[in-house]
Parts: sequence; structure tokens; C-alpha cells
Amino acid sequence: MNESTLWWVIAGVLVAVELSTGTFYLLMLALGAVAGALAAHAGLSTALQIALAALVGGLSAGAWYARHRKALALAAANPLRPSPDSNLVLDLGQIVQVEQWQADGSAQVHYRGATWQARLQSPPPAPHLPSPGTYRSCAMQGNHLLLEKA
Repeated sequence: MNESTLWWVIAGVLVAVELSTGTFYLLMLALGAVAGALAAHAGLSTALQIALAALVGGLSAGAWYARHRKALALAAANPLRPSPDSNLVLDLGQIVQVEQWQADGSAQVHYRGATWQARLQSPPPAPHLPSPGTYRSCAMQGNHLLLEKA
């Protein structure tokens, strides 16, 4: 087995393991293995192939980590900010009925056969609770629906 084939097998194994675990870090390491395979195809020495694979895989994983950490920092800095994927969620814009609001400003709503936790996107001042009634989902934050008056 030549070196490039070995690199392609390593990349394939990393992708397969990544698909079973759901983490993107192994996918970044697979990119490093692809870089090693391309270096082998270019005729570079084994030491350069390993160095290039480590450099590309390490930088890719580091960049992914930095991106993930930045997203976590943004979410921690502004907990009422909707998730960045909110435009992709199919449940947004749907109408729900709020029967009762809790003292902490949250509510439980029944939607699609399940009970969801919900909050107002723009809550009223502290001592006042919103009134029960019809609301529209406008964003998601974690597993909470953020609502606005319909």
C-alpha cells in the first residue's frame, strides 16, 4: 500500500468515526489527512506529509474550537439573544396558546403534541406578568421558544 492510499484510508476512517459521534473535530483532522494524501501525491517526503497533515488538521481543529468558543461567549454575554440558527428552525412563526405565565416569566405551551418551555422575547418590566392568550414563536434559545404577542 503506498503512502497516499494510507492517508486516504485514515481520512475515510476519521470521517466515518465523525459521522458516528457528531463532533466536527474529527472532520477537521480528516482534512489534515487529506492534506497528507495530497502531499504524498505530490511526492513530498514522509516527514513533510506528516508535518503538513498535523499543521492543517491542528489549525482546522483550532479554528473550529475558536469559532465554537466565540459562539458560547456571545450566548453567555446576552442570554436573551436568539440562537444563530433561528432562521433555520421550522417552528418559528407558529401560533401557540399560553394558558398561564409563571412568576419567573416563563410558560409551558403545548405545541406539536409536546410541552415546550417558553418565554417572551421582550419581557415586560419586573413586577408585571404578560397576559395569557395567543402568541407567535419568533426565535429559539436552547430548548425554549421565545414568543411575541400574536
